[in-house]
Amino acid sequence: MKKSILLVALFAAVFTSNVSAQKIKGSDTCLPVTQTAAESYMNKNKNARVTVTGGGSGVGISALMEVTTDIAMSSRKIKFDEKVRLREAGKSVEEVVIAYDALAVVVNPSNKVTNLTREQLEGIFTGKIKNWKEVGGDDLKIVAYSRETSSGTYEFFKESVLKNKNYMSGILSLPATGVIIQSVSQTKGAIRYVGLAYLNKDVKAIHVSYDGTNFVEPSFKHAKDKTYPVVRPLFYYYDKKNEGEAKPFIDYLMSAEGQDIVKNVGYIPVN
Repeated sequence: MKKSILLVALFAAVFTSNVSAQKIKGSDTCLPVTQTAAESYMNKNKNARVTVTGGGSGVGISALMEVTTDIAMSSRKIKFDEKVRLREAGKSVEEVVIAYDALAVVVNPSNKVTNLTREQLEGIFTGKIKNWKEVGGDDLKIVAYSRETSSGTYEFFKESVLKNKNYMSGILSLPATGVIIQSVSQTKGAIRYVGLAYLNKDVKAIHVSYDGTNFVEPSFKHAKDKTYPVVRPLFYYYDKKNEGEAKPFIDYLMSAEGQDIVKNVGYIPVN
């Protein structure tokens, strides 16, 4: 009996030692492609275990700092002060661009506004424009949604569209993109920005112009040919000392098969 128990315990220990467990955390924008790739990766590598959670780019980078994740997903470039803190913690961080994303501005499907300039978007999200009739819509209060401050999408939109001006005081902040899509679909005056992969029939995508003349719809084609003006890279970050844990999954995502997943999810492949 004791011998049988010993053999079972030994088998379990050997099996556990052969299981590769990876943790990936951070950007909600990167979540759809990472989850899909993780499922495919585990199907091909039966001993691999990949756990993927969101929370925002800043959350992912903090987790990398605290050694609670192997890979940090980020929809914005790592900040200088984050680099400094990671270096002070003895970490040498590697950056990988895994895909590109068109940041789409979405409204309720009943909204008759289709085109907005960058300046109009700035006015809406900074609170200067408060009613849809000011931009050619119905006499309806604008309800602007934002991500929380830890989100890389929040920061990229502020930098690219608002030209680093502050969001309006009291803007409605929601923690996850999926929740915001639902809120926009149920609120007539709503407006929000989301990653390309989150677009669906429940919301209407706005055609955006940075020159006031050419209004372009967010799409795979327009992001790839760079005619859509709000395109950004998506990143993975990992500690070089932990390369053995992080690289196998990253190499898979960067392979031809992995980049096909990027395209099928709705983002733009690197190559």
